[in-house]
Amino acid sequence: MSALLFSLTDIHLTLGGDPLFEGASLMVGERARIALVGRNGSGKSTLMKIAAGMVEPDSGERFLHPGSTLRYLRQEPDMAGFETIGDYVRAGLDETGGDYRAENLLEELGLKPDQSPQALSGGEARRAAIAQALAAEPDILLLDEPTNHLDLPVITWLEDKLKSLPSSIVLISHDRRFLENVTNDTVWIDRGATRNTGQGFGTFEAWRDKFLEEEEQAHHKLGRKIVAEEHWMRYGVTARRKRNMRRVGELKDMRKQLRETRRVQGNANFAVQTAGASGKRAIVVENVSKTFSSRKIIDDFSIEIARGDRIGIVGPNGAGKTTLVNMIIGTLAPDEGNVTLGTNLEIVSLDQRRDRLKPEMRVADAINDGTGDWVEINGEKRHVATYLKDFLFGPEQWRQPVTALSGGERGRLALASALAKPSNLLILDEPTNDLDLETLEMLEEQLSAYGGTLLLISHDRQFLDNLVSSVVTTDPETPGKWRRYAGGYDDMVIQRGSAPGTERSDKVEKAKAAQQAPKPKPTQSKTKLSYKEQYALEKLPKEMEAMQAEIAKLKTKLDDPNFFSRDGEGFNKTAKALSALEDKLVSAEEEWLELEMKREEIENS
Repeated sequence: MSALLFSLTDIHLTLGGDPLFEGASLMVGERARIALVGRNGSGKSTLMKIAAGMVEPDSGERFLHPGSTLRYLRQEPDMAGFETIGDYVRAGLDETGGDYRAENLLEELGLKPDQSPQALSGGEARRAAIAQALAAEPDILLLDEPTNHLDLPVITWLEDKLKSLPSSIVLISHDRRFLENVTNDTVWIDRGATRNTGQGFGTFEAWRDKFLEEEEQAHHKLGRKIVAEEHWMRYGVTARRKRNMRRVGELKDMRKQLRETRRVQGNANFAVQTAGASGKRAIVVENVSKTFSSRKIIDDFSIEIARGDRIGIVGPNGAGKTTLVNMIIGTLAPDEGNVTLGTNLEIVSLDQRRDRLKPEMRVADAINDGTGDWVEINGEKRHVATYLKDFLFGPEQWRQPVTALSGGERGRLALASALAKPSNLLILDEPTNDLDLETLEMLEEQLSAYGGTLLLISHDRQFLDNLVSSVVTTDPETPGKWRRYAGGYDDMVIQRGSAPGTERSDKVEKAKAAQQAPKPKPTQSKTKLSYKEQYALEKLPKEMEAMQAEIAKLKTKLDDPNFFSRDGEGFNKTAKALSALEDKLVSAEEEWLELEMKREEIENS
């Protein structure tokens, strides 16, 4: 068993008259990787603050091993008092390599030390805060929603960085794939207590469902009655998740039929408010382009979206995802090209910043636009309190102002508002931000059953894999070009050969390696190429020509719209073969160029 570095024991805390913790505990050993999970409002962030020493519990013990260091990444970084982000990241570092680590991390995260904290976007501020936490190389890292506002390339970078650290880590995140890839232990906060699964997050949902089922059976055996409201709040998600697993299976079948039927399969009996069916061709986009400040964001993009399509929009921050979606739905005019909207479209959007929620409005007013306390859902008149219960709001909350809600509750309210509007084309921009795991499962279940067309911007890889049948993302070779791939996020990465945005970091790493590589010692100039070099110089052009021809054949094969639906495994094998052949061609071209330069040097000497 690893040595204990940190612990919280028998923590009790009461806030606002209700007990939040009643005997909670947290044990952190060497190289621990702990996922701290629980519903919004269960106290995850509060327990993290107690661990960081920022909140004093009513009772309980906090232990930090003598000599151990601890760093806390809070949800909202505080950079007040710092003139530059370099000053912020270097704050509290020791003199032994601290400055170097800070500078290096900022460079890897695409930030400059002399940037002003006041000029940073949400994503840049989050990256600066991550750099500060990692630069200290603490024994214990407490990370509260580190992936918020990050794009997929940075999330992948952070995953790799955390895996390589010797630090022990306690992690709160709504990104399930991130938790699965990083953690080896899970602590669940439930009804004021903590329960340790002893396993990484990948097994947590099954473990939780089994625990709740066994607990429910025990209650029945004892003849105890469970209040219906509490039953829903505690056990409703389990049933939803099981139904959703069936939906995920149906989604796989639907992906096989992509470009043939182009229709969503499955039960149409769902909770989302829908309008009448749109035309079969929902949207046709032809050769659209858009340029901002001399930078071409979208270059000659075309797509046909059929009724029922489920499309994920993926790319690094700043790539133009929201711009692309706004052009697709006609709210932003392209510089070039045409967009044709189909008939009978009813479009509802959920914006990333949740700007529609005004602080002074009641929670109920966000659902019905202030027209009363009733809302009509699929022809059925329902009280807003009943409708909000589907989104895990208590009956007393519908009268509260929006300002009284937590970040996660605001996210749920924005979803409830959007999904209550009749639509047959739903636009969701980062809908998973600030949502807890239970709400994510509920949202997946509802969207799986949605009968309209779905355009989804998200950095949540598992969410995309569970919901979309195709992905639109940046072209790996040409800036401004976007391409559509059949399947979910993982399918797209296989076909594309890399995750969107990783090409930039790969180039940076290669450039660094080239700069740090030892310079070759000068040698006597040759008077001629060796026989082997001469043979290679003559042979390589023919080989490259053959490779280019084969690459063209593979690309033609992949362009077949029925290939993926006919043979998904063959499609992926072909995509891998194409990627390998393109890498081989690059190596051959580099070798030929090196030999050709050597030949010219000899001839000119």
